[in-house]
Amino acid sequence: MRDFAAIILAAGKGTRMKSDLHKVLHPIAGRPMLHHLIDSLDTLGPKHKVVVVGAGREQLEAALGEEAQTRVQEPQLGTGHAVQQAEDALGDFTGDVLVLYGDVPFVRGETMQAMLDRLHAEDAPKVVVLGFEPEDALAYGRVIADDQGKIAKMVEFKDASEEERACNLCNSGLMAARAADMFDLLRRVGNDNAQGEYYLPDIVNIAIADGDTCAAVTASDPGEVAGINSRAELARAEAQWQDLKREEAMAGGATLRAPETVFFSYDTEIGRDVTIDPNVVFGPGVRIADGAHIKAFSHLEGATVGEGAQVGPYARLRPGAVLEKDAFVGNFVEMKKATLGEGAKASHLTYLGDAKVGAGANIGAGTITCNYDGYFKYKTVIGERAFIGSNSALVAPVTIGADAIVAAGSTVTRDVAAGELRMERAEQSIKPGWADRFHDTMKKKKAGQGK
Repeated sequence: MRDFAAIILAAGKGTRMKSDLHKVLHPIAGRPMLHHLIDSLDTLGPKHKVVVVGAGREQLEAALGEEAQTRVQEPQLGTGHAVQQAEDALGDFTGDVLVLYGDVPFVRGETMQAMLDRLHAEDAPKVVVLGFEPEDALAYGRVIADDQGKIAKMVEFKDASEEERACNLCNSGLMAARAADMFDLLRRVGNDNAQGEYYLPDIVNIAIADGDTCAAVTASDPGEVAGINSRAELARAEAQWQDLKREEAMAGGATLRAPETVFFSYDTEIGRDVTIDPNVVFGPGVRIADGAHIKAFSHLEGATVGEGAQVGPYARLRPGAVLEKDAFVGNFVEMKKATLGEGAKASHLTYLGDAKVGAGANIGAGTITCNYDGYFKYKTVIGERAFIGSNSALVAPVTIGADAIVAAGSTVTRDVAAGELRMERAEQSIKPGWADRFHDTMKKKKAGQGK
């Protein structure tokens, strides 16, 4: 493995997004697009990562932390000028340099590696360009190259001849070069163009004019190099990512009954023989074990679902929710920072927050754990095989012992011992005939108002 550095360009204003959030921080599958790119990059172990920032630099610096160095491009005078801003950050680094774009998040590590490998092929190209072949080449700049990828010319669409426009190999903008070559060539780039800017692709034509070889590597999928500049393109990128994740889940042994209606997060983990019904959404931090069943219209985030467990329909699992083996939550059950033990069930209309429920326990409909007093959170512990009757309120901190029964409609404020029955209800009051007299009175009163 040769040392290499990555320069990620992210200085653009992103005006087409019409957002106060920096363009490259807009999420795809719950993760900023910039971090999708960095995640792929990190699989190759770069020695340096430099992100060139401009407008919104504070947001980027906060999001990156110690993950990468930043350098500011101000004023913004083109892509070539942007790369130059990273030169001092690399110091005396003499390895390879890979230039990437923060708004082109789906470039695979294998593609990056192919660019670096091509840089060290026998013909030793000065610059390697990542090309792609879209179904419709539109107005992309063209890479005129032979069958071995040796570049004869880089040309912008507006400057291309009809013959050159017929070439379907387009320039993605991503490049690789040795550090010394990259910055030596950039110093020779001029800005004699309509925008008065310094363009990175010009280093290719300069190198070719010197008699040096430059080469192109072609992306296996044009979707890898799709740039994101608007909300519509962001939505298309989300759809592209979701399609790939759905295929991956099914290839791994999961059943998706209506794949197009299931939405995953960047880190969702799905086991084998998992069944996912229509209209399920996974937020970040979800792990689903083998044989689990996630039923329709459920939303999971930060949750762990054990082997053979069932969720939903219409269930919500919030961060810290854990279902152990064969546990079950049904419709309109919400869990947060709570564990449902093996074989335990909460079938419907229940809230479990800051709770630990033992194996085999049954939580009746309408039960809630009252875990918050307006200032602090408190824990509820329910023992194994305990039975909590419907419409009960368990006011934390409270412990319900193993095999205990809480009668329906109880408000429990004190611990219940193992095997104990606890009933907390107001005494029923019966008044024969009262309802009939009430109805008669109200009907007469209403009739009188109508006169």
